[in-house]
Amino acid sequence: MKTLRFAMSFLAVGLWLPLLSAARLTVTVTHTLGIARPAETITVPWAGLAQALPGALLYHLEVRDAAGHVLPYQVTNLAPTAKDPSGRGAAYGELIFQHDFAAGEKSAVFSIEKIEAVAPVFPTKAFARYVPERLDDFAWENDKIAHRIYGLGLAAPAPAGVTKEVLVTSGIDVWAKRVSYLIVDRWYNKGHDFYHKHDLSEGMDMYNVGQSRGCGGTGIWDGHQLAVSGNYHTWKINANGPVRAVFEVTYDAWEASGLKVTETKRFTVDAGHNLDQVESTFNVTGGRAQELTVGIGLHRSPTDKGQDPAINFTAVPADGSLAQWIVQKTHGSLATAIIVPTGAFCGYAEDDRNKLVLAKVTPGQPLRYCIGASWSAAGEFTSEQDWTAYIAACAARLRSPITVTLGAAP
Repeated sequence: MKTLRFAMSFLAVGLWLPLLSAARLTVTVTHTLGIARPAETITVPWAGLAQALPGALLYHLEVRDAAGHVLPYQVTNLAPTAKDPSGRGAAYGELIFQHDFAAGEKSAVFSIEKIEAVAPVFPTKAFARYVPERLDDFAWENDKIAHRIYGLGLAAPAPAGVTKEVLVTSGIDVWAKRVSYLIVDRWYNKGHDFYHKHDLSEGMDMYNVGQSRGCGGTGIWDGHQLAVSGNYHTWKINANGPVRAVFEVTYDAWEASGLKVTETKRFTVDAGHNLDQVESTFNVTGGRAQELTVGIGLHRSPTDKGQDPAINFTAVPADGSLAQWIVQKTHGSLATAIIVPTGAFCGYAEDDRNKLVLAKVTPGQPLRYCIGASWSAAGEFTSEQDWTAYIAACAARLRSPITVTLGAAP
């Protein structure tokens, strides 16, 4: 048997070695933490899978755990190759599935086999889409929470004689859902403004962004104030469920300390997680900058009028995290959070709209971090202690990624 080992953090990384042709590919996943790791996302390079299972076809595979349960899987074309670092030329990139590691469970074994039958259509639990019918919104969700950002249509002035909402912001909105099924299309079809006041047992759009950073928007911090972009300009969806959605949005240049700065954000949205993984790449023109300080923000008070919120922030410098817990008068409790892994994290700041986590970044190189939210009515995080414990566990998982070993077994 030949094997391959690689570590997984924000995305699967590593090298693969040639594997002998076999009837089954075994995947062994290990980690060193004692805590539970629910919905751990496991990625297998397609190149290694295809060499171990010659002739493997996208929809004729079966992934099983050690107990023989068939697991939902997804194949993307995102992984780069040595000949094509962009990854655009690869037929497929990675096979993705998930496993719930129980507390104390530090190893799990899976199998991947070719099958004659067509694999079932697995329920989609991660989804993103451009929403042209609502002024260029871009929305995404998983089975836990939903978000949106605002496009150029919303920023455009209203034509003469036309009533139209106008908002210039690169903040990130939260749609608080209490169900595990997808709601983005349902809410837009009904008219999303309805959900500002009504909860039809699915959730509410009760989070107010305005010109704040919302739940994890970015800007350039000069030590005194935050310089921010306008609404997103372009979008591209790279993967769209059932397990993972990946998309990129770009922001046009804005001025920050005499520099022109642009940003590309790449979101990775995994099923089963309240936090999304983000890579922001900033580029600079009009001057030279060896390093930028980026502020990633949470709106200081994003609730509806009349909710009289009690709001608490918990900062944990050792984790690079900032958690927010908002107790509302009638709409339950909202929670948001940011985690900037060690290495980039460089402190905290605030302005009149936002609490900020600060990070150092080199222009042209991605800054990786996590942002997300929850709502107490969903039933998973019903107290501030529940939420801060979850954020601490997420930070620990980022510091201690899983290791994946591939083995071709006869």
